Amino acid sequence: MHVNVLVAEIGSTTTIVNAFDGLGSTSPRFVAQGKAPTTVLDGDVRIGLQNAVDDLLLHTGEKTLSYDRMLASGSAAGGLRMTVHGLVRDMTVRAAEAAALGAGAIIVQTTAGKMNEFDLDDLDAARPNLILLAGGTDYGERETAVYNMRAIAEHGQKTPIIYCGNVQNRTIVSRIAAEHGIPLSIADNVYPRLDELNVESVRKVIHAMFEEHIVKAPGMEHIRDMVNGAILPTPGSVMLSAQLLYDEIGDLAAIDIGGATTDVHSVTDGSPEIVSMMTSPEPKAKRTVEGDLGLYINAHNLVDRIGTDTLNKELGIDTATVMQAYLPIPETETQFRLTERLCLEAGLVALDRHAGKLRHLYTPQGRRTIAEGKDLTAIKWLIGTGGALTRLPHHESILRTIADCNKSRMQLLPSPGTVRLLFDNDYIMASVGVLSKDDPESALRLLKESIRWNEIRN
Repeated sequence: MHVNVLVAEIGSTTTIVNAFDGLGSTSPRFVAQGKAPTTVLDGDVRIGLQNAVDDLLLHTGEKTLSYDRMLASGSAAGGLRMTVHGLVRDMTVRAAEAAALGAGAIIVQTTAGKMNEFDLDDLDAARPNLILLAGGTDYGERETAVYNMRAIAEHGQKTPIIYCGNVQNRTIVSRIAAEHGIPLSIADNVYPRLDELNVESVRKVIHAMFEEHIVKAPGMEHIRDMVNGAILPTPGSVMLSAQLLYDEIGDLAAIDIGGATTDVHSVTDGSPEIVSMMTSPEPKAKRTVEGDLGLYINAHNLVDRIGTDTLNKELGIDTATVMQAYLPIPETETQFRLTERLCLEAGLVALDRHAGKLRHLYTPQGRRTIAEGKDLTAIKWLIGTGGALTRLPHHESILRTIADCNKSRMQLLPSPGTVRLLFDNDYIMASVGVLSKDDPESALRLLKESIRWNEIRN
């Protein structure tokens, strides 16, 4: 069998390989999928990758497989670890965080203002893949970003840096990086004016630098022996797919409940009424990642949140016994029941954390209502992606409950019953996001087929 492209999704627990053919035509096809445990902890991600390819062949009944290109998205090897350093916590730092998260990063340190020796020691301990340095609106404050650049360089850090602060500092920041042998990329200012976020330029630079440097991570050193195309962070790839779909179907959110984290991606400007109450701007495309909510690596956190006694009563199981043999992919009836309940909890908590809230302020002129955080009131579609929300037996009822979770007028969530559900039935959003870099038209056609858009629309 020959196909145009294989796209690998190398996750923290599972490696997925998707085969696509007919790219560039009016009828691109998703051919088949294979999966296997990720082997980055065994020191070589290629083992799990080849096992997933073998599993794909098993599903097709073919004996051999050839392809023109192999692309990949990854969150293994710790994913894309980034630190973020800016001027003011609620302005440049927050904007830089939004850019990093939207690109698919895991943020392992954040600082505001001038970094001190303890911040620099924490930076060493965080072991980031990339450092994001912001600070100052364009033609505004200059000192802090330059101070932090010099402090990082003189501390001996050699981690690649992306500078996305005041445009006036580009020359001096570049000079400091060159003098200390630090790889540096320049992006547009993430906070060019007090009322504006500009995150897309930074996201593109992050993707480019991730592709260059992820191959140096332990267990990933030999990935280029198999992958001869683009490599992106998996959450960043999902965001690219969400943005593609937004252009076609309108305001949406996508949720991916994985083995280690739960990610929520939203693409919406919000409602005009709420936007008028906002105290600070929000990015149109926003991602949040909940590192404590995962169905395998962090399953114990979800069990603790719900409570063992509650789970035992709700599910009619002995939770402690089930947890002793708990697997990344459930096999027994009791494992499925527990996984589905943990999946629901993760989704409810993650969506609540992603959404903003209304808050009352009391002023000399009386009470005033302000909005803080991401406004989801205008979303019309909620997409379930990832293994749990596409493969669990009751994934539809789980996502329906998550979609209708707004219980308070103060939450910036859509009203119950107003959101329609879509599912990434082929489980390809991350893969198609990588494809969209070179072939957005084929990518969109594949996404619409996966969510069964023609059936929904008709």
